[in-house]
Amino acid sequence: MKVVQLTSPEQLKIEVCLTPALLPLYDIENSIVVVIDIFRATSSICYGIENGAAAIIPVSKVEECAAYHGTECLLAAERDGEVVEGFDFGNSPFAYTAEKVAGKTVVLTTTNGTHAIHLSRQAKKIAIGSFFNLTSLSEWLISQQENVLLVCAGWKNKFNLEDTIFAGAVVSQLQASGYKPDDSSIAALDLYDLAKDDLRAYLKKTSHSERLKKLGIEADIDFCLNVDITRAIPVLEGDKLVKL
Repeated sequence: MKVVQLTSPEQLKIEVCLTPALLPLYDIENSIVVVIDIFRATSSICYGIENGAAAIIPVSKVEECAAYHGTECLLAAERDGEVVEGFDFGNSPFAYTAEKVAGKTVVLTTTNGTHAIHLSRQAKKIAIGSFFNLTSLSEWLISQQENVLLVCAGWKNKFNLEDTIFAGAVVSQLQASGYKPDDSSIAALDLYDLAKDDLRAYLKKTSHSERLKKLGIEADIDFCLNVDITRAIPVLEGDKLVKL
């Protein structure tokens, strides 16, 4: 990736919010927020937008998603790793193929990712990040010359490794272009440096991996750790995530 040196007279910041519970501590109104939920919401959003979904509408509650029954929207609802009964699908990236979502609007609610999006709505801009779009996202962030806040969705407001490690991957690229990291960013970068040579082996130990394995969906874990298989950057416009 080409390194771009920032020319702003005031050094830009990159911060990592390790869990949505800490968001009130950050000045999100003056930052671009990147929401991260690697296993699996933001990976699925990136994959769906890349595969031609017209829009993905993130909602916090299952009841909000159910309100779209009877419309032309596809309805996706996940809780605790499983598809909620009565909905078209959940947040497995394999459900977001071009054959299924191209040209369609998907209404999505998940345990962690859509919750983090909802809590970040006061941001200057909200973008969606995953290993799928790591390089294109990082390049775009650098081009914006704005403060960046990486929001890890975690697990039910608790810290998790996979989101933090992805945040570290973004920090690695932005720090090279002159962004000033906070302590959480430095910690995320250190974790990424430990894991980057074999993400799959390192992240096998995570609690979320264990949850998904018990549900028999190890393939989702493996797929979500593919790097740079998409270029699309989903951004929130109004109530819809659309392709930048």
